[in-house]
Amino acid sequence: MSDLILQPVNEMKNLEANIDELLKRYQFLKTENQSLKVKQESLVKEKAKLLAKTTLAKTKVESMITRLKAMENNL
Repeated sequence: MSDLILQPVNEMKNLEANIDELLKRYQFLKTENQSLKVKQESLVKEKAKLLAKTTLAKTKVESMITRLKAMENNL
């Protein structure tokens, strides 16, 4: 009879342990997700800055090439 009484108690303890483990995993994943969102936002901003710099550099190089061609044609 005592096994029949202890079985539900053990099952309840196992269930509580599983729930505790799931809560820990949830908290870890939630924190990790927030961290990844912050990092992604930072990377998106950095990409935009680099794209702007690249566009500016391309414009300057194209301008220099145009001036060099103009100088070459004047010779």
